[in-house]
Amino acid sequence: MRSMTLSDVVLRSNGLTVGYGQVPAVVDLDIEVRSGEIVGLLGANGVGKTTTLLGLAGVLAPMKGHVELFGEKTKAPLHRRARRGLALVPEQRSIFRRITAEANLKLGLAPVEDALVFAPELANRLHVRAGLLSGGEQQILVLARALAAKPRVLLVDELSLGLAPVVVKRMMALLESAARDGTGVIVVEQGIHNVLRIADRAYVLRRGQVVIQGDADYMRAHLHEIRAAYLTHTTEEQPTAG
Repeated sequence: MRSMTLSDVVLRSNGLTVGYGQVPAVVDLDIEVRSGEIVGLLGANGVGKTTTLLGLAGVLAPMKGHVELFGEKTKAPLHRRARRGLALVPEQRSIFRRITAEANLKLGLAPVEDALVFAPELANRLHVRAGLLSGGEQQILVLARALAAKPRVLLVDELSLGLAPVVVKRMMALLESAARDGTGVIVVEQGIHNVLRIADRAYVLRRGQVVIQGDADYMRAHLHEIRAAYLTHTTEEQPTAG
């Protein structure tokens, strides 16, 4: 990881608490990503990873704390943050299944040709309805559409879910390419090793709070603690007999 300064920070949360209705799902989060950096957000199901991304992206309003985008506090919704250079790739593939892959790419903020630079494998699939693409092709379409706009910040939720390892490897390579071009990336993943192969730093959430954080070398050296955080959360969430 290259040497960085505070001026490189493109997205940061300070004491961020967000949730649904009046119920907080993540509490007092201090998370940041810098230009050209990949940050992993790890944890078991239900710990608040997706909620954190939605709070950072402006989909959920803070109950407490704030978000800074490019050094400025913001309460703007997602579409306004997108105009400033933030992109969100949600867990559920955001495609329109009844229209073609090309039409889906045209819904992005950049020309189709720019998306194909990132995903040349889609060139022969442009006139296929998006719903008929494979799961991997659909996810690559969504990611390429986001990357074509050259975002300064990219938030990605569970890219690898249900996909073959070769497709996961391809998409992780796309994230690495984006980071080399200066994009700050936060990627949510349950798969520890998928993230730590490409991440500069990572945070581990448990019950809506950061319990472990550090650079990739530190995280790889403390895999037993990370796995324990996963298992502890899973155990706590299991219903008890009687």
